[in-house]
Amino acid sequence: MRLGKGRARDLLGVNLFRYNDPRDINNDGFTDVTLQERVSVFNKFDLQRPQHRLASLAARYVTEDRWGGQLQWTDADKGSDRVYGESINTERYELIGQYQLPLRERVITQFSFNSHEQDSWYGVAPFRAQQKVFFSQMHWARDMGLRHDLLLGAAYRYTWYDDNTVATRDEASRTPLPGLFVQDEWAMTDAQKLLLGYRVDHDQEHGLVHSPRVAYKWAPTGRFAVRASFGTGYRVVNLFTEDHAALTGAREVVIAEDLQPERSLNGTLNIVRKWPGVKHFFGLDLSLFHTRFSNRILPDYLVDPDLIVYDNLNGFGISQGVSLNAEARSGKNLRLMAGATWMDVYTQEDLADGISQRQDAYFAPDWSGTLTVSLALPKRWSIDLTGQCYGPMRLPVLPNDFRPERSPTYAIVNLQVKRPIGEHFELYGGVKNLLDFVPSDPLMRPFDPFDQQAGDPTTNPYGYTFDTSYMYAPVQGARGFFGVRYTLAD
Repeated sequence: MRLGKGRARDLLGVNLFRYNDPRDINNDGFTDVTLQERVSVFNKFDLQRPQHRLASLAARYVTEDRWGGQLQWTDADKGSDRVYGESINTERYELIGQYQLPLRERVITQFSFNSHEQDSWYGVAPFRAQQKVFFSQMHWARDMGLRHDLLLGAAYRYTWYDDNTVATRDEASRTPLPGLFVQDEWAMTDAQKLLLGYRVDHDQEHGLVHSPRVAYKWAPTGRFAVRASFGTGYRVVNLFTEDHAALTGAREVVIAEDLQPERSLNGTLNIVRKWPGVKHFFGLDLSLFHTRFSNRILPDYLVDPDLIVYDNLNGFGISQGVSLNAEARSGKNLRLMAGATWMDVYTQEDLADGISQRQDAYFAPDWSGTLTVSLALPKRWSIDLTGQCYGPMRLPVLPNDFRPERSPTYAIVNLQVKRPIGEHFELYGGVKNLLDFVPSDPLMRPFDPFDQQAGDPTTNPYGYTFDTSYMYAPVQGARGFFGVRYTLAD
C-alpha cells in the first residue's frame, strides 16, 4: 500500500485458541491440563523512509481466560471452599514504536507502553493486580574510526503496580528508573574484537546501580570462533507475578523482611567449531557459564508445611555448568541436532556459629538433553522426532513425605509426520509424549484441597496438607494429533 509519497507495509496477525476438554488420566480428581480461551491481535506498521531510516509502530491486544482444578469446578465456585479451582483472567495492551531522527548522525528513539490487568482466584484466595509500564530510550551510534564503533544512550522506565497482596499493602508501587549507557566495540584486528560497556541506573530506593560489561571475540576463520564475556546484573523481583507457587495450594505466604534487589556476577566462555562441506555439515558449540547471586530471593518450603517464606538469602547462590550442542546434516534429507547440559545450581547460606550450609535449588535438574531428527522421505513426506530428557531434580516435600525428594530421570519424546499438498496446504499428524511418561503423585491430598480433614490423626497421621508445589512435569500421557495447516501467499 502507499501512504503519501512514501511507502508503507502493514502486518496483521490474529490468533484464536480454545481448549475446553478437561481430562484426568491419573484419577486424582483434578484437570491434567489448564483449560484456556485466548484471543490475540497484533498489528505492525512500517514506514519506508528515505535513506532507509527506521519508523515503525506496533500494537498488541491479548485477552485470556484459563482455569484448572477439580473437575466439577464452575464459575459459581470462585472464592468458595466447596470445590477447589484456580481461575485466571488477564487482559493486556501493548504499544511499541521506534523512529530514527532525520539527522546526519544515526540517532534512534524507541518507546513502549503496556498495561496488564489480572483478575484471578486461587482456591479461596483472590489475586487482583494491575501493572502499567512505560519505557523510552534514545541512542546514538557512530563509527569513530580507528576500528571503534561507539554507542551512547539514555533510557527511562516507569512502572506502576498495584495488587491486593502484602506487596502493595498501603499504596500502589511507583518505580521510576532512569539510566545512561555507553558501549565501545573495538575491532583490534580482523580476527579479534573487544566490547566494553557500562550502564548506570538510578533506583529511588537503592541509589545508583552500576552494571559494567566486557566481551571478547576471536574468530580467525569462519569455521572457528571463541567468545568470552563478563558482566553484572541487577533485578527487582515481584514475587506474585513471577512465582505463582506463592498463590497456589493451601500454604500461606510470609515475606520475612523488606526484600532487597538481586544482584549477580556472570561470566561465559563459548567455543564454536564448524566442518562445512558440499553435501555434509558438522558443527560443535561448547559453552561454560558461571553466575554468582547475592541477595537471592528464594522460597523456603521447609520451615513450616503451611507456609512459603520468602527472604533474601544470607549468603550467595551459584548457577554454573557446561553445555555441548552438535548439529549434523547429510544432503537435504537428514538433519540431526543434539545437546546436553550439566548444571550445578545451589545456594550457600551462612547460619549461626559460622556454619555454612549448601542446598541444591528446587526444580533444577542435574543434567538435561535435547534431540531433534528431521528426515525427508520420498513423495514429499517428512518425519520429525524431538525429545527432551531431564535428570534428577530437587523437589519441595512435606515432613515425613512418602514422595521422593528427587525426581526420576524422564524424557518427553514427540513424533510428527507431515506432507505438503499443493502450494498452501500441509497435512500433519503424530504422537506427543511417545514414551507415555506421567509424574506420580504431583498433588498432596487432592481429595481435601481445603484441609477440612487434615487435622484427623486417624486418617492423616503425618499431618499432610494439600500442596501443589511438587509438580515437576506435565500430567499428560501419550496422545495423538492430526491437522491441516493453510499458509497464505506472501
